[in-house]
Amino acid sequence: MRQAGRYLPEFREFRAGKDFFDTCRSPEACCELTLQPLRRFPFDAAIIFCDILVVPQALGMDVQMVPGKGPTFPEPLKEPEDLQKLRVKVDVAKELGYVFKAITLTRHKIEGKVPLIGFTGAPWTLMSYMIEGGGSPTHSKAKRWLYRHPEASHMLLKMLTDMIVEYLLGQVAAGAQALQVFESHAGILGPVEFKEFSLPYLRDIARRVKDRLKESGQDVPMIVFAKDAHYGLEDLSQSHYEVVGLDWTIDPRSARELTGGKVSLQGNMDPCALYAPKERISEIVKKMLEGFGTRGYIANLGHGLYPDMDPEHVGAFVEAVHLHSKKMNKQI
Repeated sequence: MRQAGRYLPEFREFRAGKDFFDTCRSPEACCELTLQPLRRFPFDAAIIFCDILVVPQALGMDVQMVPGKGPTFPEPLKEPEDLQKLRVKVDVAKELGYVFKAITLTRHKIEGKVPLIGFTGAPWTLMSYMIEGGGSPTHSKAKRWLYRHPEASHMLLKMLTDMIVEYLLGQVAAGAQALQVFESHAGILGPVEFKEFSLPYLRDIARRVKDRLKESGQDVPMIVFAKDAHYGLEDLSQSHYEVVGLDWTIDPRSARELTGGKVSLQGNMDPCALYAPKERISEIVKKMLEGFGTRGYIANLGHGLYPDMDPEHVGAFVEAVHLHSKKMNKQI
């Protein structure tokens, strides 16, 4: 579960008074924040603490985490000429070596108890942040680029793709045992724009990472999460990823039908269901598991957790997943 630590008091205590990206650049801090949820709950995996916006930073952009506002780019990209301000050739090991060190340290500390997942933002999602200058309800500035400057848009998306491939390969070399690609802003695109400006780059990332790993006799499972892109599920299931993550707005059975058994599915309980009483959470989980079945499936939320969520309710979710899946597996 992404942002799995934000709701924990120990997370808030550890982070108090510290700059967000300074924390991201400390392998020891990232390791500690990755391990905190594992000390509380019997999760089946850990995901390294980091942020998707370290990639634009490595390209030379200034990104700040402003309290009460979120990620902010003081000088976002406004016109195609601004692409010239970005680093053409990024030394990924130099610029993002702190992420690799955090992964290696965390792998040692986990001691093989659960696998460690690395991740990245997808090109379109990163592009939209770089142009909008932060979060946006409409993403109209970024979408304006797609319609007014399609060539420059593809140039930027390719630049991001090339860097992401190296970044993910570096994470595997550092010890990541699975990789997740977050296309968090997929749903702001329509089906046509998704097929032009998102899907080809998602496929390219998975194909190139897999091919490069194969050269050294390696392979790691890859997960793609394209939020709100229901229209893209069939295409995503044929994109070199082993797992497709789902948000909470799609019916599990519909997702199974669209993906045709080609991939495993991950998701998709509404995170806000964690505000429900524990008994209700158990009922919601049971219904979700019945919809997906227990084969080719990773139980998860349909998006990240919020800071005001009760850790005990997260525990109730995990307990319910284990309880109901065991019962269902006995019936098979």
